[in-house]
Amino acid sequence: MRWVAHIEGCPKRVNHAAVAVNHKIYSFGGYSTGEDCSGYTSMDVHVLNTHTNRWVKHPVSELPYFENDDILPYRRYGHTAIVYKDQIYIWGGRNDRASCSVLFKFDTFWHCWMAPATTGPVPLARDGHTACVYKNFMFIFGGYEEETDLFAKQVYYLDLDKLEWNYAVCGGYEPTLRDFHTTVCIKDKIYLFGGRGAMLSLDNRPLESYCNQVWYLDMKTFNWHSCNATGDIPVGRRSNAAFVHNEKMYIFGGYNAVRGKHYNDLYMFDPETFVWTKVNPKGRWPCKRRRQGCAKVGDRVYIFGGTSPLTNKTPDEQEEVGLDGLVDHSDMYILDLNPSLKTLSMVAVRNYNLDDTVLPQSLRSELSNMYIPNKITMSRPNHSAG
Repeated sequence: MRWVAHIEGCPKRVNHAAVAVNHKIYSFGGYSTGEDCSGYTSMDVHVLNTHTNRWVKHPVSELPYFENDDILPYRRYGHTAIVYKDQIYIWGGRNDRASCSVLFKFDTFWHCWMAPATTGPVPLARDGHTACVYKNFMFIFGGYEEETDLFAKQVYYLDLDKLEWNYAVCGGYEPTLRDFHTTVCIKDKIYLFGGRGAMLSLDNRPLESYCNQVWYLDMKTFNWHSCNATGDIPVGRRSNAAFVHNEKMYIFGGYNAVRGKHYNDLYMFDPETFVWTKVNPKGRWPCKRRRQGCAKVGDRVYIFGGTSPLTNKTPDEQEEVGLDGLVDHSDMYILDLNPSLKTLSMVAVRNYNLDDTVLPQSLRSELSNMYIPNKITMSRPNHSAG
């Protein structure tokens, strides 16, 4: 396991949603400090070709949202994206005015939006929730509901074949309510970690809380269970990234407001033994951050964007710092979970400044695409994204 590439010039997004379809990664929405997030402009879409590590921007409609509200999602953050049969489903999220409960589908062949009609009890609009796919169902957990002004309690699921919503009657010892947590599906269980909850102080004031307990929802019984985890247990956090590899859950980064700390650590949780292990890959790590995008293609994990506290930044970067003292990122890191001899050789050529002119042109191009800064271009008017 090794960090094999760091590329600048990627989409500068925070609180975006990203998924992988075949060799491409699609990133939806999010925001960047200083942008107007109160209007109803259509959601932006960026597409990464992982063969070349080049990003393109998908064209969006120039018409106002109210003329396209039947098919186009407005720009938002705190939403979720999942993949089913090479189609991407977007749900939830909000802009600075309101949250959304409409289901949208992005066709990855034609690169067009649809808003398919659904039946059943639609979940209340929210942001900061998670979405997981189990078989032909999308499960929604947690988040913050605008209408109730509370953390969401009910688990909802959408039959992606029938487009029918329903809610799960769950038993067992249920996890505390929260938002900006992560969930992953491994075999017949959905595992939950992290997030921001709330507890009352001695004088009944609400205080943020961060749980580092792992929970799972058994999809055969709809019962919740808590894991009596051991090992290198990570600190509770929110807005971290999570992915699955070899039927184990990994988490990266995040933020704990009680401690006032951002993280760039990497942990692995084994659902068979309930043991946490801190993982220390070689190579150049991402800096401490939260609200980054994360997607896995094959044995490679792509982490991009997010936001961090200001440390050792250039004057230009300091000018972009928000009122909360955070700076947004336009970079991407690639973690190779099983690097080949070819990949390790290419990393060595770069790290030791070896002469690459003797290499075949194909290898030189591949090598340059691992390090040359990206310049985001507009995608071509057909269904290809490069």
